[in-house]
Parts: sequence; C-alpha cells; structure tokens
Amino acid sequence: MKSCIIYHSYSGVTRGIAEKINAACGGDLIEVKPKDNYSTLSAYSVGCIRARKEACDPISPDTIDVSLYDLIIIGTPVWAWKATPAINGAIVALKGCEGKNAVIFATCGSSAKDTLPIMKSALEKKGVRVSGEIVLNKSEISGNEKINDLITMVRAAADRV
Repeated sequence: MKSCIIYHSYSGVTRGIAEKINAACGGDLIEVKPKDNYSTLSAYSVGCIRARKEACDPISPDTIDVSLYDLIIIGTPVWAWKATPAINGAIVALKGCEGKNAVIFATCGSSAKDTLPIMKSALEKKGVRVSGEIVLNKSEISGNEKINDLITMVRAAADRV
C-alpha cells in the first residue's frame, strides 16, 4: 500500500502533523506552496478573503499525480473557517485520483467550521472517497490523543485499500 501526504503549512503546524503521520505510517510527503507567498499581513487579509471565497492559488507543484498511490492524505490550516487557497489549488491539481481513498485533516486555532465538508465535496467531485476526517485545534495539536486518532484513522483507511 502506497500513500502520499499532501499538505500546505503556513506556520509549520500542519507540516508537523504531516510529518508525524509520515513517521508513524510512511508515505511520500508532498508540500504544496503558493507560487506567490503570503506575508504575515497578506495571509490574514488577502489569504483569508481568498479562503472565504474558496479560491484556488496557483501552486507548486502545478499538478499532483496520485495515480501510483492507494491512499491520499490531505492536510490544511484553517483560514477564516475554510481550507487555504493553496489546498484548494492542490485539490484542483490532483490527477489520477478517481477511485482513490482519502483521509483529510485540518489544523486550526479553535473552529474549522466548513473546512472539511467543503474539501470532502471537492474531492468527491473528482471521484475520491473520503473515508476519514478530523480537526485538530490549538489545544489538541500539543497533545497526542487527537494526533493518535488521526494516525489510527490513516492506518484503518490503508487497511481498507
């Protein structure tokens, strides 16, 4: 079973969770970055406005071919209760994803609100089955319980492949 962990991380929190999944379960790490980086000011102004509109940033890599993977794991920070524009762009950039299983996660200060349902819907439109989803808020990121729940979810999804 081959998996990939696709993530965007502005502050490093989501990257840290992706690396913990990688250490526990394996898989290729694919960091998505906006082609035009956000400054601290623009992330909280322009970036949040774009997130609220569910906009897609041009990203690097331009396309993400997941045809060789059995499981896709996607993680995003939450900006204004939505996925970041870079992760929206990553979902659009997925190639070879039809029929694949996915686990999605979000990291946030307090509430992810619409983030995961919107991501799940976008993935399902591309033919991806989301078999697990979880939100990790600020207090849960520093502990291990929710991270272990996420790792268990990834392992269970891998077993179903």
